Amino acid sequence: MNWDRIEGNWKQLHGNVREQWGKLTDDHLHVLAGKRDGLAGKIQERYGISRDESRQQLTGLHKRMKEMNHVK
Repeated sequence: MNWDRIEGNWKQLHGNVREQWGKLTDDHLHVLAGKRDGLAGKIQERYGISRDESRQQLTGLHKRMKEMNHVK
């Protein structure tokens, strides 16, 4: 499984992302459209965390989405 599935299901997953990272606006998420690197960078910027930490958080999101069967 890869991140392409999240990009493909972005509209359905948008709410989950907003729930976890409330500092990201709808405009941010619209522009990023599920692009992993851009999303990691925006999370890093808005939350003042390292790039590695933002990527780890995205990996956690990916795992949860897989468990919830939103992403195969």
